Amino acid sequence: MAAIHVNLLTLFYFLALLFSSSHGQLSTNFYATTCPNLPTIVRGAMTQALNSDSRIAASFLRLFFHDCFVNGCDASILLDDTTTFTGEKNAGPNAGTARGYEVIDTIKSQVEASCSGVVSCADILALATRDGVVLQGGQSWTVPLGRRDARTASQSAANSMLPDPASSLSALISSFSAKGFNAAEMTVLSGSHTIGQAGCENFRDRIYNQQNIDPAFATTRRATCPSTSGSGDRNLAPLDVQTPIRFENTYFQNLVAQRGLLNSDQVLFNNGSQDALVRTYSQNNARFLADFAAAMVKMGNLSPAAGTVTEVRRNCRRTN
Repeated sequence: MAAIHVNLLTLFYFLALLFSSSHGQLSTNFYATTCPNLPTIVRGAMTQALNSDSRIAASFLRLFFHDCFVNGCDASILLDDTTTFTGEKNAGPNAGTARGYEVIDTIKSQVEASCSGVVSCADILALATRDGVVLQGGQSWTVPLGRRDARTASQSAANSMLPDPASSLSALISSFSAKGFNAAEMTVLSGSHTIGQAGCENFRDRIYNQQNIDPAFATTRRATCPSTSGSGDRNLAPLDVQTPIRFENTYFQNLVAQRGLLNSDQVLFNNGSQDALVRTYSQNNARFLADFAAAMVKMGNLSPAAGTVTEVRRNCRRTN
């Protein structure tokens, strides 16, 4: 009987470790002893990925944002749908446009080979996002680690919590405020659009119907984005027309020149409350990069609700 009692206690302890609630206290040296090669593995994989796909840094930024804004930074966006489970990958803001999952798979495989069952997919996404920004010219930041992975996801939350490309300034401020960010932090995080691309369906109305747009810029974008809905919807254009694969303040310079691609971009500089900050960032790259790095640390601290059951996935696409 005593042996059975000990075995049950051991089993209970194991399950408690496997399925813990939410995130614990994040730490910059969380894996210092359990997976010391983690930073090197992630940086090497991201360097290789960027060499073959210059868009991947922007794709990871979008994945990270879309993950953290929906019930915290828990890698829920990485879960595949199954016959009994509908996740976030096919929510409106993600379906057909969120990308980079295969690179996550590659990094996770390399990490598992080095330290199996230790590093969460959520932490891998956070590190890879930072490295992508740095490799394209952005300022580095220290990533607190110790996140855990969700065992579920919410398509309805992804559909309702993520800002729309047509959002007004007030809608953006409200959306970010709900996650604990002020208007200035919302504006600097929008600077992530200094890299990446968007599909025609997301900027068609802006280039054909809005007045606060540089005419030459509108003409250029119309060349690959037909006015008819359903025609060329996925044709891509750079969010930053000047340096689409360089992380710097040219995004804000574009806004001052009325060359914001999305409505949710240009509303940041349209005789509103964020005009002065946009102009500051357009003239001060160092200020933008420093403020962006600080806001990304705050973004990475968004945690699942208390009591949420989490784990460290061995495969980022499915629960254990």
